[in-house]
Amino acid sequence: MRRRFIADTFSPATGHPTRAALTGEQAAHLARVLRAQPGQVYDIVANGFLHRAEIASVRAASGDQDAEVAFTLHEELSSDAALPIHLLLAVFKFDHFEWAIEKATELGVARITPILARRTEKHLALASEKRAARWRRIALESSKQSRRTDIPEIADPIPLAAALARETAPLRILLSETEQSLTLAAALSVSSNEQRTTNNGQPSLALAIGPEGGWTPEEISQFSTHNWTHVTLGPRILRAETAAIAAIAIASAHLA
Repeated sequence: MRRRFIADTFSPATGHPTRAALTGEQAAHLARVLRAQPGQVYDIVANGFLHRAEIASVRAASGDQDAEVAFTLHEELSSDAALPIHLLLAVFKFDHFEWAIEKATELGVARITPILARRTEKHLALASEKRAARWRRIALESSKQSRRTDIPEIADPIPLAAALARETAPLRILLSETEQSLTLAAALSVSSNEQRTTNNGQPSLALAIGPEGGWTPEEISQFSTHNWTHVTLGPRILRAETAAIAAIAIASAHLA
């Protein structure tokens, strides 16, 4: 199995690219550790397409110039599409939150939006905007590790009300501590095929996971106003990150 990298740059900028390059740390690793040479072949993801790619040139870092490994892209290879899932994940303790981003990426979600909920701790809410770049790096590394052909979109943290107003997924599911009977699996089973189709490439399913302490009654009311289906994962109390991974796994089985 060939090593796979996600290109830092590619051309042309739209459609199926024919050339791509790795720069910075990726290029330095390929050149210094893997001893890359022109003519070697790797798998390269560029603009969402997976290609067999041949190294055209290798440039080591020097002075103000970053390392670069340039590729000529050959035939497109078959690849799995991302799950059409938008995960709305309330911000909680950063180490647990980042673990959830890593695993959600590995499982294949298309988009993650960090939510500033009423019960998100104030210091986490204040610090979350500066953490967004780190969260995107985690998603990038997890995409490479899991051999994804894309990187999930990690949105900037936003308040719940704004996120609900913007949501366009036809099927919207809230994991709610107050729901006792309707399970996530049951809600997905009764959803129509029409609801599961994507809209202009956008996720067809939105999943909302609350913070430690859960959603407030006012927030649950907001979800109801925006036509979210309230479901349960069962009788046990799960940590937020555990609930997120369990929900994605259940949803992926129904969306396959």
